[in-house]
Amino acid sequence: MAPVSRPRVLLIDSYDSFTYNLASLCKRAIPGSDIHIIKNDVLSVSTLLPLLAYFDALVVGPGPGSPDISQDIGVVKHIWHVPDDILTPVFGVCLGLQSLAIEFGGQIKRLNVVKHGQVYPVQHLGTDIFHAVGDVRAVRYHSLHVDLPPQSDIVPLGWADDGHENGRVVMACKHRSKPFWAVQYHPESVCTEGGGEDVVRNFWRLASQWSSSHGRSTRPWDASVEAVVGPSWPSVRPEAVATDRERSVPVSTRALQIHPPDINRICEMLGVEDDSKDFVMLDSAAMGRFSIIGCLTSTSAKITYSVGDSAVKIQRGRDVTFEELGELDVWAWLTAFMRTHKAYGGTPEVPFWGGLVGYLSYELGFQTLTPLPSRPDPATRHPDVNLVFVERSIVLDKKANVAYLQSIFPADFVWLVNMSARLRALADPVMDRTVPPATKPPKLDAPLPPPIITLPNRDSYIGKIVAAKEYLFSGDSYELCVTAPTRVTAPKAASAVVRGTSSSWALYKALRHRNPAPHSGYVRLHPSTLVSSSPERFLSYARPPDGLCQLRPIKGTVRKGPGVDRAVAEAALSGSVKEVAENLMIVDLIRHDLHSVVGEDVHVRKFCTVEEYETVWQLVSVIEGRPDKSVKDKTHSDLGWEVLRASLPPGSMTGAPKKRSVEILRQLEGEERSIYSGVMGYADVGGGGDWAVIIRSCFKFDDKPEPPPAPLQNGADAFGYADYLRFNGHVNGDGASHGLNGHTDSTNGTNDTFNGDDNPCVNGSHKILTDEWTLAAGGAITALSDPDAEWEEMLTKVESVLPAFSILDSY
Repeated sequence: MAPVSRPRVLLIDSYDSFTYNLASLCKRAIPGSDIHIIKNDVLSVSTLLPLLAYFDALVVGPGPGSPDISQDIGVVKHIWHVPDDILTPVFGVCLGLQSLAIEFGGQIKRLNVVKHGQVYPVQHLGTDIFHAVGDVRAVRYHSLHVDLPPQSDIVPLGWADDGHENGRVVMACKHRSKPFWAVQYHPESVCTEGGGEDVVRNFWRLASQWSSSHGRSTRPWDASVEAVVGPSWPSVRPEAVATDRERSVPVSTRALQIHPPDINRICEMLGVEDDSKDFVMLDSAAMGRFSIIGCLTSTSAKITYSVGDSAVKIQRGRDVTFEELGELDVWAWLTAFMRTHKAYGGTPEVPFWGGLVGYLSYELGFQTLTPLPSRPDPATRHPDVNLVFVERSIVLDKKANVAYLQSIFPADFVWLVNMSARLRALADPVMDRTVPPATKPPKLDAPLPPPIITLPNRDSYIGKIVAAKEYLFSGDSYELCVTAPTRVTAPKAASAVVRGTSSSWALYKALRHRNPAPHSGYVRLHPSTLVSSSPERFLSYARPPDGLCQLRPIKGTVRKGPGVDRAVAEAALSGSVKEVAENLMIVDLIRHDLHSVVGEDVHVRKFCTVEEYETVWQLVSVIEGRPDKSVKDKTHSDLGWEVLRASLPPGSMTGAPKKRSVEILRQLEGEERSIYSGVMGYADVGGGGDWAVIIRSCFKFDDKPEPPPAPLQNGADAFGYADYLRFNGHVNGDGASHGLNGHTDSTNGTNDTFNGDDNPCVNGSHKILTDEWTLAAGGAITALSDPDAEWEEMLTKVESVLPAFSILDSY
């Protein structure tokens, strides 16, 4: 007896961000099926049509744009008109339904009121694809709908009643005689109930019956077909399977009981205040358990790369080498690098034993989706990959009050002993007499000038929101995360002026005090310095063999204030159709990103839960996934870089569908985001990793670290300024520069402006040393967004960071 062939489905993707969710739904509804996925513009019609005989069914997925625009729909419009001898059953979703309808006489129209990420009941007759299906509550992502003529070949099967907004909207249909069925809603969404798996299962039953009654049989699978359409999902890119020989070394660990561990003092003991040297620290300043300090050496490998480069730069002290990528991309290079830098035997509960620490830019993720536009001068541009390999580390366990000293250097006993003694001395009140305390800096006899803050222009920002909403109405996106940078020209902190120490470290301590967050961090990898108080985990992945991946998107923010308790926040966030829709769209997008790499095992563990932070309440969801066995086997369980590659840029910072959205956002925003809305974190030598979205953060470019100012003469401990510099504290978003302190001041009839150019003070005795910082913020724009409210939300996020600049003198 000949073996029964596996059902084989071809899914045509129109560059949507929910495609792999649909593939997973099909795998569940069609047991044992193989799903092959192609883009709608990769194959010509003449190439595609002969391949249909090898598939039992086609699925036409959703996507941005309109079915009557050729570049949006691609080859899809032709599959409805294939000759009878190669006619193949088709199931369409959203754009797929719209394409089916207009190819047989329907008209495409805009909805009066757009429905993006909203759940609606679907009325149906319980027949065809709704056979034995009960109540349906379906998620809708559409701004366009179809209008069917009375005598159309397309028969409606389901409707949504939008009342006075849109009236009766077609939600499902079929062709009268051909094996074509489609739904307008999204059966694959996590919040669709009743109209998902059951409907696709009914489609498969009807498609099989049609094929049997019409004598259609599927040709045996041929390897040459796979060469054209690719392997079945899930699959691993060949580049991800490194060919380098793996190397693994033991981790040496010492555990010290320290109560309480003071991360600031430990960093200062390790030299964080020396601005000329690189330093990395990832800090669970609130809610989290572990904080990580890299103890860098003069030969710690620093890895930098910019999109478009042909080689990766590796710097060890003054020794610089370049490794050509050749046929690989930077993700495959990083995978191969970590496979030759593995370690084993560390304390299992400690998440980091050593490895790469740093950041990955927004543009690194951008270029995996679509080519980057022209870029700024590389001499003044932050690297897109900026990582350092940490061989020695201190990990603080706040829950157990334990400091773990770790090294992956061979026979590093002396360092472990010496560092243990230094930490004990730092923690022991008696021994601590020999360790300089972290005292407040001496006061200046006149305060430093206030920071100059240049907010985005309010009218311009609101104009971008209005333009973004037009893209939503036209069907090009379901959600767009519009952002804008704020620039801060800040005088060096008092501690830096008096002692010649790090002003950026003082800023971090001020920010940590003002806005502690679970994914804070201080990353100084020249030419970039990043100071972060991020509340949002992007992606964590556990060491093998577990391989659990977790993403925690944040969408929805309410400022804390008098009377804004949890109940009020929950009503404003989880009780809001708009806020839940924002979060749902990103949850569905992240499920797609994770499904694309790990396979079917992806689940939403929490949906739209309100969490409390220092200055805001936020709406948070949790998505988890584990790789299929076949995926693990192909990649030796090293999936972290592939999940990162597939998931960047963070969906919470782009919108959906992601490719079209990042293209629109670049056009609206007009400049690169750089470090902002990239990710910061680590890749562990044991195979795990943890990365946070870079928000509530600021960063600066400092190609050549400025040397500390010369010591003050005659033992003086403060500067004397002849003038206060004029500033205005009313931050009103007019695009001009402002201070923080709420008034205007000038002395001795002078009217100097603080312009950050390091000009001497009026008395000519000293220079005002400044840092140029960038911080950015924004919000997810949906069809329900109010432009004024979005402006206020952006300010709320900016204001979680800005006050740190006004209290630098305290640090």
